[in-house]
Amino acid sequence: MKLFHYLTLLCLFAIGTLHSQSKIQYEISFKNAGHHEAEIDVVFDSIQTDTLKVRMSRTSPGRYAIHEFAKNVYAFKAYDEKGNELEVLRPNPYQWNITGHNGHVQLSYVLFANHGDGTYSQIDESHAHLNIPATFIFSQQFENTPIHIKFQPRTDLDWKIATQLKHLSGNDYFAPDLAYFMDSPVEISNHKVKSFNMTSKGKEYQINFVLHQATDYEGFEHYFENVQRIVEEEVLVFGELPEFDFGSYTFLACYLKNIDGDGMEHRNSTILTDLKSLKEGGDKENIGTVAHEFFHSWNVERIRPASLEPFDFTEANMSGELWFAEGFTSYYTNLVLCRSGIISKEDYAKSLSKTLNYVWNSPARAFFNPIEMSYQAPFVDAATAVDQVNWENTFISYYSYGSVLGLALDLQLRNLDENKSLDGFMKLVWQDFGKNEIPYAVKDLQLALSTYVSVSFSNRFFNDYIYQSNMPDYASLLESVGIEFAMKHEEKPGFGASIQQIKNKWLISSNPLIGSSAYKAGLSKKDEIVSIDGKLTNNKLSPNDFFLNYEIGDQLKVIYNRYGIQYKTEMILEKNNSYKTLLLSEPSKKAMLKQNDWLNSKIQ
Repeated sequence: MKLFHYLTLLCLFAIGTLHSQSKIQYEISFKNAGHHEAEIDVVFDSIQTDTLKVRMSRTSPGRYAIHEFAKNVYAFKAYDEKGNELEVLRPNPYQWNITGHNGHVQLSYVLFANHGDGTYSQIDESHAHLNIPATFIFSQQFENTPIHIKFQPRTDLDWKIATQLKHLSGNDYFAPDLAYFMDSPVEISNHKVKSFNMTSKGKEYQINFVLHQATDYEGFEHYFENVQRIVEEEVLVFGELPEFDFGSYTFLACYLKNIDGDGMEHRNSTILTDLKSLKEGGDKENIGTVAHEFFHSWNVERIRPASLEPFDFTEANMSGELWFAEGFTSYYTNLVLCRSGIISKEDYAKSLSKTLNYVWNSPARAFFNPIEMSYQAPFVDAATAVDQVNWENTFISYYSYGSVLGLALDLQLRNLDENKSLDGFMKLVWQDFGKNEIPYAVKDLQLALSTYVSVSFSNRFFNDYIYQSNMPDYASLLESVGIEFAMKHEEKPGFGASIQQIKNKWLISSNPLIGSSAYKAGLSKKDEIVSIDGKLTNNKLSPNDFFLNYEIGDQLKVIYNRYGIQYKTEMILEKNNSYKTLLLSEPSKKAMLKQNDWLNSKIQ
């Protein structure tokens, strides 16, 4: 995505000189919303080439994988300014070439859209949920050209428009260029809006929360209060709000039965989607996504990896910095909820174990470090494929990996110097890179940490945990802030694969982890276990508790079915390496002081 250092001034200039330069005009209507269709018209003028090349995007800002949006475009027609139909050629599945024009082309097409989330679009009689790359044809020949768009909302359904696009008048909106346009999702529905103003560095910004759900809006007031607390806590990490380009930031929340759960950051807005309304428990399930996505308005939108500049709308976008851009943001998600009082310290401490177990018990660390895990994003970030993968053994989410490294770095800094913390480091990175929107690389982060602490500290951290996959000493780090980090089941065995209880049988539902009991016994995903140690597996036996009745090293006979054929094997039980994290019942006074400084609200 392109950087906009002085976007507001650019927009005012563009609007003021609109009639003296070329522009692109879009119009979208939804007469056939009941069948998930939109009718779209586009006008290109001042075309300087014999062939106008237009295409659908294959990617979407905030996502790194390929998404083939062109498959839902049909009834494509092109005309000149007199209404004469023009010749259209298809050089590839994503593109249309139009010839025979005199510098002016009018396009029309129909879009089918029925997958509402942070990447795709959905059109029905509840809303028009539009992610721009999934909706609008564009031309790379006009990437720096101002864009006007007119929405035709369904007045019979009381639809209103919400977006980060610049509002001109009525249903007309504006983007200064292609990159901003593609980064600007739109929610058109009968929604409700709550707002508050916030002053930062002498400038006032409006923070809007747009909520669309089918049921009543019970709980919205309390939810919005939590949103406000999150915003206030996150501002204190960086010391100021970003300069939102048109003076506002907008949360676009759709909590509907017909939508898929997701969260997607954008420059001055975010998409939040889930199946549950606030009243149905969505308030608790989705507040973490609010915290995560708003943190992105600093970290990834403005503190931006150079590997994502400019964002490529034609190919997958690979970055080695996602452990920081996504992972450190994930670390702050629950930390901010705790500081805001939305979750308790007890719950926060317990929540750490899930991610710590996932990362540090994964065999994947033997194959890839955090940078290389980040490279996998085009294969895993909402990517689609039909062949099976071995992610259990070869991939750790850069969200999770970066999160536990953020935890380690934060506690290391706090133990090194009472005036140091990850908050302080993030603020430095913001000042050095984000505030003036200077893209960074991994080496820049290493240099910034050297500046914040020392060269030796920075080199040690990056060499041990970023360029390699070593595990920090969480026992001592967490003890220093009054949290116990220990084995969940001392000297007890584990199975090493997920088990689903289906039709009174145990079905192995994941690839066994390398080196685990199941792996060494030759068991595989989709094997159906008939019995273990002579005990028939059924719904009365809990897989989680079953192996706790045995000792490490016990040899058990296993009977299982694989593709309709019954087999026997012997399984030697290996250690269960699951960790637990709990608040210490009697921490030292020093640990309590550090814990309070770490987890308590920073709001005075």
